Amino acid sequence: MAGRISVQCCIAGGGPAGMMLGLLLARAGVDVLVLEKHADFLRDFRGDTIHPSTLEIIHELGLLEQLLALPHQKAPGINAQFGDLALTVADFSTLPTRCGFIAFMPQWDFLNFLAEQGSRYPTFRVLMHAEVTDLVKLAGTTVGLQATTPDGPLEVRADLVVGADGRHSVVRAKAGLPVEEFGAPMDVLWFGLSRRAKDPESPVGRFDRGRIFIMLNRGDYWQCGFVIPKGSRAQLEAQGLPAFRETVGRLAPFLADRVDEIQSWEPIKLLTVQVDRLRDWYCPGLLCIGDAAHAMSPIGGVGINLAIQDAVAAANLLAGLLRRGAVTPADLRLVQERRAWPTQMTQRMQLLLQERVIKTVLAGDGPLVPPWPLQLIARFPFLRRIPARLIGMGFRPEHVRTSAVR
Repeated sequence: MAGRISVQCCIAGGGPAGMMLGLLLARAGVDVLVLEKHADFLRDFRGDTIHPSTLEIIHELGLLEQLLALPHQKAPGINAQFGDLALTVADFSTLPTRCGFIAFMPQWDFLNFLAEQGSRYPTFRVLMHAEVTDLVKLAGTTVGLQATTPDGPLEVRADLVVGADGRHSVVRAKAGLPVEEFGAPMDVLWFGLSRRAKDPESPVGRFDRGRIFIMLNRGDYWQCGFVIPKGSRAQLEAQGLPAFRETVGRLAPFLADRVDEIQSWEPIKLLTVQVDRLRDWYCPGLLCIGDAAHAMSPIGGVGINLAIQDAVAAANLLAGLLRRGAVTPADLRLVQERRAWPTQMTQRMQLLLQERVIKTVLAGDGPLVPPWPLQLIARFPFLRRIPARLIGMGFRPEHVRTSAVR
């Protein structure tokens, strides 16, 4: 497809935000093209959580039964152990949603599912192995994208360009949109260990002095997150694999008999945590959503679901305008105004937890005292509803308002 083409909307990035927006716009009759720089969606240790708010959107599209037919694991709650205190932090079964659980599903399966559903509409196209390199501008307005493909350079002209290309967004960099950085005190090492029938079912977060360890049930294996102080991987590796294996076995004793599966540092993937937000998510002809507009902390695993909420809001507000070819900066501002408050509130909550809990635990100074909210939840279990609502649904859950065209 090298050369030059024109569409009503061109989306850079085939992640959850880009694929969901592409599906919703095509379903509403908009001619949309999604450009994804990779040849497929197969990447390990991407966010694989589908929260109740996202499952509710899939239900509203009439696709829930088909999605849940794919292999997945259900997590009706989140458990934590903070020193000697063990408790259920969030109970999703209390939510007023169709699904009272988080679904753990490989993100490549979820993205392939969205692509397959989008392909039912004649105005939906996905071009893989198409890496966006620059914007096309005319008189200060973005009118398209330039990309490289195996068949040569591609120029896409569009009434609207959407940057959904993640926290290292080329679109937002080329647009020169200013970013506010909020920082993070930690990074996360992701790796897998085999899971056995006698192991626990629900996700577990273990907080110990100087250590935080997360375990996510992925069926036949545990997806493990080992939280470390920001930029400290080299020091950890210098201590050697035996010390690392011993630490993992101490944090999760039921895994001690299989830590020898960790044979080298190479398969242990580093997630560099960053939290940031664009001051303006748009400029004439261009809109950013998802991580391209606001990179989230991994706390609560809410980044994917916030990105999908952005996509739903953008489709609700812009689909009709795009069909008529009349999107103005004022229209794009409405998308930011709709999504800015829930984004800011979520990031404030994450930054507070980073500073008051994670930073303190990783420092390993003084006694390990459970934060007072956890102590309250342990004493009054009905309070599990509050973190369940914040994690499972967010501050402003979106609903599909667009109609499917025949």
